[in-house]
Amino acid sequence: MPKLRLPIPFGAAALAAAFAILLPQAAAQAQDNNDTLAKIKASGTITFGYRESSFGFSYLDGNLKPVGYSIEICNRIVEAVKSELKLPAIEIKYQAVTSANRIPLVQNGTVDIECGSTTNLVERQKQVAFSPDIFRYNVRMLVKADSGIKSIADLQGKTVVTTTGTTSFRLLREADKGRNLEVNNLGGKDHSDSFLLVESGRAQAFVLDDILLAGQIANARNPKDFVITGESLRTENQSLMFRKDDPAFKALVDRVVSGMMKSGEMEKLYNKWFMSPIPPKGININYPLNAETKEAFASPSSKGI
Repeated sequence: MPKLRLPIPFGAAALAAAFAILLPQAAAQAQDNNDTLAKIKASGTITFGYRESSFGFSYLDGNLKPVGYSIEICNRIVEAVKSELKLPAIEIKYQAVTSANRIPLVQNGTVDIECGSTTNLVERQKQVAFSPDIFRYNVRMLVKADSGIKSIADLQGKTVVTTTGTTSFRLLREADKGRNLEVNNLGGKDHSDSFLLVESGRAQAFVLDDILLAGQIANARNPKDFVITGESLRTENQSLMFRKDDPAFKALVDRVVSGMMKSGEMEKLYNKWFMSPIPPKGININYPLNAETKEAFASPSSKGI
């Protein structure tokens, strides 16, 4: 008995043919999206993700231009890209990012490289890639100098602010295991917003990377009113962030960053942004290079924590 062949509904054959054509194109487009060098060559542009208030690292100067330690490292990377692609010029575009949206904006191609203040975590490496660590720091807390808060235990019953999208509150909870610490957590939209919550008295402590806390204090109206205190919740690694599965771009970034470390240029850049007066107010964050960062410069690594 011959097999019964049902008629294909009108248009279905054409639709199937269209899918057959589009699927390879979609796969190629996805691959191109991960080829950062090809993307830059085709457009003649690169987009930096920057932070608006990571003082010293990535923030806005008096002319609302993104500046800082991380921005300068990214500028060095652009010079290497020009040489690699034999392009006389590459236009740098800027996209503000927050702790909450920075990873999605890198993943979807809006940002080519995030020049901010992002921790290189192994769990984040499932989504994005990282440069060798450009800084290593301790997560501590900022409080008012007259608060009496000196340790995590002193936060009992207090309100603690952390910037939304950071690891800070999770680290506080991990450090609190077994103590049954009761705190009220507030989320600031960026680091300046979080600092203002402490300055205004709505929160009693701000938990974040100590170097970023130092930048907030240096830019405060009355810096002597605030101190960084308490035990370290964790030593973390800060890196530049870009799309994963892009070996050519990662190799270039690693080469530039490691080269700056080995030549001594990275330490000079560090001293420029953290041990000297910086725009827009000529304030000196005055945060000497710590032992952890010296180790990062001596042995460049992007393995994460």
